[in-house]
Amino acid sequence: MAKNSAVTTNLINSEKKDIAPFIVLVVGLTIAFSIWKAGYTGVPKEPPKSAESQIEGTTAPDFTLPDLNGANHTLSSYKGKVVFLNIWATWCKPCKDEMPSMEKLHQRFKDKDFVMLAVSIDKDGKKSVEPFMKEYKLTFPALLDPEGTTSKLYKTTGVPETFIIDKNGTIIHKVIGPRDWGTDPVFGVFEKIIGNAS
Repeated sequence: MAKNSAVTTNLINSEKKDIAPFIVLVVGLTIAFSIWKAGYTGVPKEPPKSAESQIEGTTAPDFTLPDLNGANHTLSSYKGKVVFLNIWATWCKPCKDEMPSMEKLHQRFKDKDFVMLAVSIDKDGKKSVEPFMKEYKLTFPALLDPEGTTSKLYKTTGVPETFIIDKNGTIIHKVIGPRDWGTDPVFGVFEKIIGNAS
């Protein structure tokens, strides 16, 4: 009798060992399925929008800032023109790198429905900006924004950042970082934008 009991016990233990991996597998799959189901909404998730795309297609926030001569410039007063709005600083090397090409773009389209506004966020304003503009022989309007109001309005994360605003006052493109604005392909793009009916 004791012998039969021992055999039965061994058989049960053997069955337990055989079934153990199966139980672990089932439990693991159940947990994995539960986690997957909890995060599944039935609708494919869209990738997060970039900083550029979030503002493109929106109305450009209005502002009024003085230039180096003390004359005020209000963005909304340029409705009917394509506005090249660049937010920059004299201490920013990438800003310095793109300024000569911005001057080329300005010279190319300054007599058309186009205006370039370079908003400086330098804390000491004219003291830094005026000699910088002279050194680099820049002729487009430099606006002074030592309080960084424009940066807050346009939610910039650094400098330079550029906003292309169409004739209706809508931001159609945002560029983070420097670009070469003085190339034929760029000129071609602006010719099309400027040529669009207002």
